[in-house]
Amino acid sequence: MQTFFRYNWMVREDWYRWCEELSEEELLRIRTGGMGSILHTLFHIVDVEWSWIRLLQGKTDFQESFDSYKSLNKVRKLDAELHLEVENFVNNWDASMENQLFYDTLQDGRIVTDTWGEIMRHTIAHEIHHIGQLSIWARELGKKPVSANLIGRGLSSHSNN
Repeated sequence: MQTFFRYNWMVREDWYRWCEELSEEELLRIRTGGMGSILHTLFHIVDVEWSWIRLLQGKTDFQESFDSYKSLNKVRKLDAELHLEVENFVNNWDASMENQLFYDTLQDGRIVTDTWGEIMRHTIAHEIHHIGQLSIWARELGKKPVSANLIGRGLSSHSNN
């Protein structure tokens, strides 16, 4: 589990660096899919990751508004601030947490029950899904997308990197 979170964080940082080559106008341009723009999609990834971790810890979740974060520097700063809590939770994950139950009350009043492990994997998959959208947009701009390769990132304790 921790390996995939670290992978996502590395890829996200690569995307931030990739974005440095684009104008703010290009980062905010409305596109088909994702959250509508490159920057809003990156903001959404950060917000969703942090929100799920907060909910699992029994803490209040509040939705940050993208309107306050419409620059690459602001999204990166928010990510850095929220990351400390997320990383601490992920690094302290152990097998005993896997099947703990989370009760989610939907807007229509229904209660859905999921395990913490499902939510953690959903959070990982959510980011990977949106990174795929960023890759499509990169190609539409005629630019090479960030590598999605997990291999070669030095994430294994046996890596040569």
